[in-house]
Amino acid sequence: MADPRALDVLAWQFVASLRRESYYRQVQAKSVSAERADPNDPSFDAERAVAYHVRQGDVDEAGWLIFLMTHFARPADSGWRRLQDVYGRLGTGRWDWVTVSANPGAFAAWLAANWMSVGGKFGNHRKYESLRPDSNRPMADVVAAYVRWIGPGGHARFFADVVRRTGNDPHAIFKVLYGDLRVPTFGRLAKFDYLSLVGRYGIAPITAGSAYLKGATGPANGARLLLDGRRDGSSSIERLQAGLDVLDGDLGVGMAVMEDALCNWQKSPTRFVHFKG
Repeated sequence: MADPRALDVLAWQFVASLRRESYYRQVQAKSVSAERADPNDPSFDAERAVAYHVRQGDVDEAGWLIFLMTHFARPADSGWRRLQDVYGRLGTGRWDWVTVSANPGAFAAWLAANWMSVGGKFGNHRKYESLRPDSNRPMADVVAAYVRWIGPGGHARFFADVVRRTGNDPHAIFKVLYGDLRVPTFGRLAKFDYLSLVGRYGIAPITAGSAYLKGATGPANGARLLLDGRRDGSSSIERLQAGLDVLDGDLGVGMAVMEDALCNWQKSPTRFVHFKG
């Protein structure tokens, strides 16, 4: 990478990604009121709601909210409005984990009857999703598959069983879950984001030991731009990951930060842009 401007911008993208990681730590370090976890309260905030439920020992509700955060993503303009409308039944209750997992069909029926009243929109990384029940990516199918994946024992038992089978290596546990997470519309990025959030909130002892570049677009383009000097470089996924391992050996930022920073950097390599949505 010969252009010093590009190196400077990359450094700032690392700083921005590290600040995003720090944000989750700060959210968990502070007390959170029950109102922040109530989707029918104006002060609702999804990130703080997860922290609240973790503190209350309600791993199921925390895990369910992480799934919803991943499914909807957060656009910069409308924030968590879409998640809030669905989760809070448009102000008439709450589609919590206990209710949805006991009867996914009831959730599907409610969504089919009310989807046109839901505000907000999906985040940029989930822009092809739809609430329409007759779409080729119906949310009801995604939710039903997630409920089946977690199983009747709930999130705590599910993750504990994986840890028992896999051992105590956070990278290995992440890898097993990544390979096992077969939920419709959850491709490479959604799986990476969901599991990274599970690890950030301490719901399972996991962290990404790889940038999971196979099937990636932005992060792989960023890695090639960094290591090959161009986005369409010829390096294999294995060589790219090996290069990122060496870089992280010096930086010590972790693969979640590496993946995020490279993805954002390759969008604008010589001019820093703070991507929020």
